[in-house]
Order: sequence, then C-alpha cells, then structure tokens
Amino acid sequence: MKSWRKGSITKRWIVNTFGVFLIIIVILVVSLSFAITSFFYSGIQQTIAGRSNELVNFFGQYLSSDTDSFTQTARSYVESFPDKELMELLVINDKGEVIITSTGFFPDENEPMPDYEEALESKSNFAVWSGQLNSGESVMAVTRVIETTGGEYIGAVRYVVSLEAANRKIFVSISALIFAGLIIIYFMINSGAYFIRSIVIPVKEMSETARKIAGGDFDATVDKMYDDEIGELSDSINYMASELAASERLKNDFISSVSHELRTPLTAIKGWAETMRSVDTYDPMIMNKGMSVIISESERLTGIVEELLDFSRIQDGRMQLMMDKIDLLAELDEAIYMLRERALSENKHLLYDEPEYAPPVMGDKNRVRQVFINIIDNALKYTPQSGVIGIQVTSDQEYITITISDNGCGIPEEHLPRIKEKFYKANHTIRGSGIGLAVADEIMRLHNGSLSIESTEGVGTTVTLVFPVLKEDDGTAEV
Repeated sequence: MKSWRKGSITKRWIVNTFGVFLIIIVILVVSLSFAITSFFYSGIQQTIAGRSNELVNFFGQYLSSDTDSFTQTARSYVESFPDKELMELLVINDKGEVIITSTGFFPDENEPMPDYEEALESKSNFAVWSGQLNSGESVMAVTRVIETTGGEYIGAVRYVVSLEAANRKIFVSISALIFAGLIIIYFMINSGAYFIRSIVIPVKEMSETARKIAGGDFDATVDKMYDDEIGELSDSINYMASELAASERLKNDFISSVSHELRTPLTAIKGWAETMRSVDTYDPMIMNKGMSVIISESERLTGIVEELLDFSRIQDGRMQLMMDKIDLLAELDEAIYMLRERALSENKHLLYDEPEYAPPVMGDKNRVRQVFINIIDNALKYTPQSGVIGIQVTSDQEYITITISDNGCGIPEEHLPRIKEKFYKANHTIRGSGIGLAVADEIMRLHNGSLSIESTEGVGTTVTLVFPVLKEDDGTAEV
C-alpha cells in the first residue's frame, strides 16, 4: 500500500503518535493494576494487623512459660474472636504445633507456614506471607509470636484470610481498566484514521493535480474539502494554477505580439529590397526611399531586440547601470527631440515647457533616456490624431518629478493593477511587445526612483516618474 510506504504520513503517525500513546496506555493500565492489587492487599493486611494487636491485651500478663494457662487463654481468645467468618485463626504452641483453630479443622501437617517461620526470626515477632496453600487457594497469612515478659517464647497466633474474593475484585477492576484502555485505543484509532484520511486523501489529490499542472493542464483544480490549513493549501494550488494559466496566456500573447512586431519591419525590408532589385534602371528616388525604409525598419528591429535583451537581463538579474552624475533635463530633451518628428507626422501635439534648472541626479543616462522614450512612445501610440501629450518637470531639494500626460484612450480600471507586469497588454490592437513598461519600471527601481500610472478610460493617462536628487555631500542619490 502506498500509504504505508517509507516516510508516509500514516506510518509516521502509527510510529510516532499511536505507538507512544499505546505505550502510555499500557504503562497506565499496568501501574493502576499494581495500585489496585496493592490497595486490596494492603487493606487486608492492615485489617489482620489490627486484629493481631489485640493479642497484647490477652497474652500480655505472662511472666513465665505456662502451657496450660496459654492454651486456656488462646481458646478463650479464639472463641470470642468476632471476625471468624472473615478469617481463620490458628494457635501454635511452643513446639510449633497447631493446637487450636477457629474452624475446628486442623491444617495438613505438610502445609508450609513461611510467615510463622519468619516471625520466629523477626525482632518484631511479626510476619506476613501471601501465596497458595496446597489446595491451590490463594491466602494471606499473618503470624504474631507471643512471649513472656522475660522474652521467652510460649506460642503464636496465625491469622489466615482467603484472597479469592479479593482476587476476583482485583480481576474485575483490572479487566475494567483493560476494557477502558481498549475503548480509548479504539476511539483513538478511529479518530486518528479519520484525521489521517482528512490529510492523506487531499494531499494525494493535490499531488495528482500538481502533476497535471506540471504537465501543462492549467485547468486542473483541487476540490476544497476542509476550511483549514489543507483548505488554504487547496486554494493556493488552485490560485497557482490560475496564475500559471494566465501567465501562459500572456506568454502566448507576447510571442504573438513579438512575432507580429518582427514580421512587420521584416516584411517592409524584404519588400523594398525586392523592389530595388527588380528595377531595371537606376532610379535615385526609389533607391533613396527604399534605403530610408530599410534603415528605419532596421532601427525598429534593433529597438525590439534590445528591448527583449533588456528584459532577459532583468529576469536574470544581469542588468547593470553605468551610474554617473547626469543632467536629467538634457536626457529628456534628447528623447523629446527623437520623437517630435514622429508626433508631427501623426498630427499629434507634443507640449513641453522646459524649466530653467533641475538639480543633477545619479543615473545611467542611456537607461534614463530609454525610460523617457518608452513612456512618450506609449503616449503617442495610444493618443488619437490631434491629441495632446504634455510633459512637465518639477523639483525640490529631495526629488525631481516628471509627469507625462495624454488625452488618449486611457486604461480600463481593471487593467491598471497589472499594467506594469511582464507580457501584459491592456489593448491588443496597438503594436508593442508588452514588456516596455516592465523594463522601464525595473530601470526606475534600479535608480532608487519610482514609476506610477494613473488613468481613466476615455479620458487619458498620466505617468509619473520620480528621481531622487543627488546629494552633493556623499555623491549618492537617496529615495
């Protein structure tokens, strides 16, 4: 059985939990059994010992050995003894012979009397013995030796109590303990088995589902059986599956978008190359136009490839910045200059009111310019003709804040939380790989800055870039 394989939860529970509990139950039952036996036997012994103390009153007047007087006194003691129904009395003379019994029947001469022999040797003149008679009956015997005031032995009285009734009570009590222990073990096995099943069965299902997910079946889910840690794990696996499915869809969309982005310039390059080759006579106009298109589309391809390489470096943690003291306004001017011609060709207005001064920052000028180009390019892509893209720069002693706003289509509210995630595109009708914002956000993070986006669908989008100002005292920038 798989549930009993090495290291399984069931086996560990049997060994570690049930095994320990079983040992504890056995120890408790054994200890209580000894305690019950001791309780009954001690009670009987105390009762007999209490009775034997009466001998001081009956036989304490002997100054010297007097066999006849001892026999008469012993007979009187036996006849007046009130507990003859509970125990048997045997009077033994100074020769070790039983001369009187409370039952009238004398014991077998071969019947051993270990307590009598021990009492003779004991300084306390008292001994107790528990065992079986020759008849097989279990008894407890107490012997008290009687001496004269001068210390001369004149006889002994032996009290014998049958332990059969006590043993029956002890047996019943121990049986009840064992039965109670078995009941406890039974309920523990059942409750433990239910508990183990409540863990093992869901875990097995999770294992099967995890294997399906690993095989690419992102629609596989785990049924939530319990509202506990196992239930939380089920929710986590289901959430993981849904996130992997979403990532798979984003990856496929990304591949499709990148393929389209690459195919478009390649098609233009190939088309114009074939056109230029098919012209019979040299036409400078066609050649110049074709070369312009080829150069433009080649630069576009280079930009796409560089963006993919940047994203790969970010994923692997290999992106390195050439940090230096830079003029942020100069890099922003360069980015606007590169895109202004495109804005004019698309009949879009790029408005920028350059401030007179902004404090320097610590950064990589190429990466900072890449962020500006990426954000302004996005604004141009999502702004219709005659639209306006506004750029503003504000600064204080701590930060330089650059806001790039447009009155384009805007971003639906449900897309805003994920707009900076890799591969994510809120609008699939607009060209782009879906990794530009992810790259720009990582570059801002490496500059100890921030990139935030606010947008209203149908109204427009505002991107805010915050750079920490360079602290001249230590030559570093702080957030």
